[in-house]
Amino acid sequence: MADWIARDDALTQLLADAPDTLGLDTEFMRTNTWLPRLALVQAEIGGRIALLDPTEPLDPAPLAAVLADPARTIVMHSASEDLEALATWSCSIATLFDTQIAAAFAGLGPGLGYQKLVAQIAEVELPKGETRSDWLQRPLSERQLEYAAQDVVYLPHLHRELSARVAARGYAAWLAADCARMLERARDREPDPQPQLALRGAAGWSSAQQALLRRLLRWRDATARAIDRPRGWLLDDAHALDLAARPPRDGEELAERTRGLRALRSAQRAELLEQLKTPLGETDRDTQPIPQALSNRDKHAIAAMKEVIAERARTLDLPEGLLCARRHLESLLATRQWPSALDGWRREHLHDALLARLPS
Repeated sequence: MADWIARDDALTQLLADAPDTLGLDTEFMRTNTWLPRLALVQAEIGGRIALLDPTEPLDPAPLAAVLADPARTIVMHSASEDLEALATWSCSIATLFDTQIAAAFAGLGPGLGYQKLVAQIAEVELPKGETRSDWLQRPLSERQLEYAAQDVVYLPHLHRELSARVAARGYAAWLAADCARMLERARDREPDPQPQLALRGAAGWSSAQQALLRRLLRWRDATARAIDRPRGWLLDDAHALDLAARPPRDGEELAERTRGLRALRSAQRAELLEQLKTPLGETDRDTQPIPQALSNRDKHAIAAMKEVIAERARTLDLPEGLLCARRHLESLLATRQWPSALDGWRREHLHDALLARLPS
């Protein structure tokens, strides 16, 4: 049975003698907001399962203090989105052990889900998840409560087993480095400074059009965050491309062409029109060009670099995707700058060989 924690005194008592290793998970909703709405925090604390209710006026300070203690290890599975949700409750983690990353270093494969990992390690078949649950409803159903508790009950066992396997393979330091990098990304989560690079359909546009597209996308992200609405409600990619390619003559035309965007109210529409009408300036000149479709020479270079990744992965007995994603190879090819995501232990094993495959 899990303890339901909705009062400050209960939370303080729960954490009074918190051990050095805790299991943690979250449930959150993100249907009509920019930020995730934290609905539940599940914790495994010294064999006790607790469900914390952040929808109540529950002071998270005691939990935040425990999570921020670098002497404590917080065990989570695929923690990236959970870290963002916890941040909305003023909680950040100092030392993370991510069981999904650990499973890859342990030789169990990349991107394993929690259910499959529990089945492999603990030999327990968990029921299918409540993927479409409304976690903000109160009271939660018995099925929801059971599912929420199961998400943390096996974390101590996974931690013990995976720690041993990773250490035996000699990858404990690399795992710690990757978990620390995940925490760093969560703490330094900033808007993408070059969001236009994801819209390959505009690769053939002029530099001025690409700069205007970048301006619109950056405005969209900043405004969606400020009003806490999904960015697609404010300005989806199709509308952003259309407006940057053919700026409207006036506000009336803008209103007509953006009809149906739920979060684009009159105030935001006026700001958007100003973004479209203001001449390009100094802040727009650092717009990176959207990469064109790969040439045959570039394709050969990517293939050669992928062979390097495959060879290193075989040598290290690690998944290729854990070493390097294709997007990092494309970034290296386009900019000739070493991607920061490949620093640390990856740089040692990949840098010289990948640079040697770049076309001159």
